[in-house]
Amino acid sequence: MATELIGREKVLAKLKAMPAAARTAIKGALKANSDQIVAMQKRLVPVDSGDLRDSIRAEWGDVKLASSANLASGGGGSLTIKGDPDLTVTIVAGDEKAFYARFVEFGTAPHDQGGWAEGTKHPGTTPRPFFYGPWRAMRKKSKSSVSRAINKAAKQVAAQ
Repeated sequence: MATELIGREKVLAKLKAMPAAARTAIKGALKANSDQIVAMQKRLVPVDSGDLRDSIRAEWGDVKLASSANLASGGGGSLTIKGDPDLTVTIVAGDEKAFYARFVEFGTAPHDQGGWAEGTKHPGTTPRPFFYGPWRAMRKKSKSSVSRAINKAAKQVAAQ
């Protein structure tokens, strides 16, 4: 005796539509969250010339940092769907002009100088964190909003 599933085609169509709807919802949530984090970081960064503030940005996909002095968050953290570059956002601070992002965030130790100032001692700098604090503060909220976006997309697809 065979059992017939009534509405099988409709259920299969909804399941097929789910990934596209979820991807769109996830991307929207990631964009909103990364924009909030970048805005908070730009408000907290100490400004001299403005180069460091202007270098803070969110980049989609796999990001290769230009320098070890750059800062990045998001890889493997709250703003990424592992294995999917279309759903990965990395927040970056620092570029060719603002190569000193790491030095501002973590400070520097006292050290002997070379070059034209050889023989002098640099006193070091105090840390002025602006980057990882906002990212850590928003991480849990970001994860929650991505989960809500996925659930909302699932409900919308199921209601069709």
